[in-house]
Amino acid sequence: MLQYDSIDEIVKASGENKISEIVLADQAKAMDVPAEEIFARMEKNFDVMCEAVKSGQDENIKSMSGLTGGEGFKMKNYSETGGLSGKFMTKAMSMALAVAGYNASMGKIVATPTAGSCGIMPGCLVSLYDEGRATKKDIVMSMFTSGAFGIVIAKNASIAGAQGGCQAECGSASGMAAAALVELMGGTPQQCADACAIAIANQLGLVCDPVAGLVEIPCIKRNVSGVMIAFSSADMALAGIKAYIPVDECISAMRNVGDALIPALKETALGGLAQTPTGKLLREKVFGKEKE
Repeated sequence: MLQYDSIDEIVKASGENKISEIVLADQAKAMDVPAEEIFARMEKNFDVMCEAVKSGQDENIKSMSGLTGGEGFKMKNYSETGGLSGKFMTKAMSMALAVAGYNASMGKIVATPTAGSCGIMPGCLVSLYDEGRATKKDIVMSMFTSGAFGIVIAKNASIAGAQGGCQAECGSASGMAAAALVELMGGTPQQCADACAIAIANQLGLVCDPVAGLVEIPCIKRNVSGVMIAFSSADMALAGIKAYIPVDECISAMRNVGDALIPALKETALGGLAQTPTGKLLREKVFGKEKE
């Protein structure tokens, strides 16, 4: 059975197989249930992602605080123009915004790996499904690969902004999504690992500074950045560009950077954007002025 102590362990165990195949088999054995049942559970997660995209793109969606809402709708409309990034990528952006915004409105999402980063995986995977560039079965299987990588990250570093900063949330999500994208496009297990490493490396040091302590500003828009990093990291890996710093070392570095961050930059809303003049005004708008 897999121990999920390192991504290198998973890559080596895969051999010539897809990572998702050995992970699904391993999970079925560990839980003593048929692989078909495990797959069905993961398929339900993907269905929730698809519904969150649809619901989150509603024009009238608003967050509980009233600070955000409608971003997914606006970007969906803009994607029809093609934008600067092309129609496919702007649609992927709209999906990430939609899911993150839907989370802020108390909608049902899949934490992949957290609620704060919940738009990254759907932005990557639902966009491929929507364009017919990958089958539902293959997408669901790729989620086992991303899940396995997420287990390793959580075990050796952190997936919580309160512990490791936003690099632990959006950074982890981007790395997980990049690995899934590589597998979907026919990449090797090692290329999945390289894509994850590149994605993490590009978000080292990203702080968690939610305005008013809410998972909205800048969290929702950071999900879009995470999608773009996941796609670009996957493309680099598929092109044969190596990470150079192994993914497990990138994960260790992320842990060390997270440990070095001061508490003000780890979800306390006491630093970063949360403490800008506008950030403070937005907090007052939601919670009122603090008593002297």
